[in-house]
Amino acid sequence: MTTKEQLIDQHIREYESRLKHIDELYQRAHDATEHLDAEHDSRSELSDLAKQRLQLQQHADEIKTMSVDKWREDTVQSAGPMAIWDILAQKLEDFLERHE
Repeated sequence: MTTKEQLIDQHIREYESRLKHIDELYQRAHDATEHLDAEHDSRSELSDLAKQRLQLQQHADEIKTMSVDKWREDTVQSAGPMAIWDILAQKLEDFLERHE
C-alpha cells in the first residue's frame, strides 16, 4: 500500500469513527424526542439532521471507491469534509442540550 493509499484509508477510518459518534448522538436525540408529536418542530429538525447524516454516509461510501488521484482532486477542491462532520455533530449536541 502506498503512502497515498494509507492516507485515504486513514481518512476513511476517521469518517467511520465520526459517523459512529454522530449515530450515537442521533440515537440519544431520537430517544429524547420520542414522546413528541411527529409534526413537532423538534422532530422536523431531527429529520433534517438525519438527512444530513445520510449525505455524509454517502460521501464516505464514495470515498471508499475513489482512485487516489480522484480523492486528492476532490480533497483539494472541497472546503474540508471533516468540518462538515463536526458541524453536524455540534448541531446534534446542541439539540440534545435543549431536549435532555
